[in-house]
Amino acid sequence: MSLTEINFDGIVGPSHNYAGLSLGNIASASHGGDPSYPRAAALQGVAKMRGNLARLGVQGFLLPLPRPNHALLDALALDETTPPQLRAAAWSASSMWTANAATVSPAPDTVDGRCHLTPANLVTMLHRAQEWPDTKRQLAIAFGDIAHFAIHDAVPPSFGDEGAANHMRLCESHDAPGVEVFVYGRPGGRFPARQHEQASRIVARRHGLDPARTVFIEQNPEAIAAGAFHNDVVAVANGRVLFTHAEAFADQQNAYDAIRAAFPALEVVEVPSCAVTLQEAIRTYLFNAQLLTLPSGEMALIVPEECRESASVWGWAEGMLASNGPIRQVIPVDVRQSMANGGGPACLRLRVVCDPARVDPRFLLDEAKANRIERVIAQTWPEQIDPADIGSDALAASVIAARLALLDALDLAQLG
Repeated sequence: MSLTEINFDGIVGPSHNYAGLSLGNIASASHGGDPSYPRAAALQGVAKMRGNLARLGVQGFLLPLPRPNHALLDALALDETTPPQLRAAAWSASSMWTANAATVSPAPDTVDGRCHLTPANLVTMLHRAQEWPDTKRQLAIAFGDIAHFAIHDAVPPSFGDEGAANHMRLCESHDAPGVEVFVYGRPGGRFPARQHEQASRIVARRHGLDPARTVFIEQNPEAIAAGAFHNDVVAVANGRVLFTHAEAFADQQNAYDAIRAAFPALEVVEVPSCAVTLQEAIRTYLFNAQLLTLPSGEMALIVPEECRESASVWGWAEGMLASNGPIRQVIPVDVRQSMANGGGPACLRLRVVCDPARVDPRFLLDEAKANRIERVIAQTWPEQIDPADIGSDALAASVIAARLALLDALDLAQLG
């Protein structure tokens, strides 16, 4: 097999809206009630995918889940007394953030030599807890070769599991055994700690990981309180490199020591608080970035445009590039519609190390397919959704028709 890392980006769904449903997500809360622009959001996402396809030569995608979720609407027994947030939950397009779709352990790390995927249960938030059965159904099609992939059910409640957003992998190469790092939070703070330690340990056991190459680290509770609701808001790893804020972990030095004990080749690129405050790192999503290894062997950091607009963040980035460290490029992308709802470039992608030939080709992007996706979005995605629109029959019909048009264009009507 020829193993490579494929980024599977979530296509932003036609019901993309700002209902402010995500407690602890500062951007989501601050834009709650604003009008959203689903068409622009989805086209921004496709543009990001096109860029990475050009850089890496391979790019995947996952489809929006069916919205509104009528089963959830029925279960909530809605009437005129229902808070609008409950209705909005069934309309959420949050599955676009595929970093929360699943935790992925590549074949070189697992006891049976298959790539294992466990869909995240996302039980902390109602609008996300509805996702995993439909996510699993999609993963089972995209990675349906059971000789090479194992798709699990979600971790049972009440252990909260948020997927790859709290999981990192370090390795010498994709086809070599790696070290998997699970980052969890402790409850009791200002905002919920969404990733539970036991959920991480359950995933590691069911994936058949070597305990000697598996590390569990506590996230800094102050980072969670500041709005780092997932680890990928303050740290990201790729190859030998851990790119992290100085306040990412509860015990920063012990975290480095634990990882280095399992992976001696570790290279840490730490951003000190004196250069970029924790609050500015979270506001700009400097760490919610895609850290990629380019075909040349150089690493590139794909960051939101908001990073270039921050004097402290961009100043640090320019200094980092001048220092000739392992990250050689910093590339801003426009994902403002996603950012306003609390998701940056890293939130929008799930990394799967596998042989591309073993993936259902309908989920792999090429230029012709990108053109098809863009045409459907331009023709059918709502241009704007106002908060008062949520729940209307006309919008529901429009959103459903738009998604079905995309499924038809991609020969994936079975997901309807």
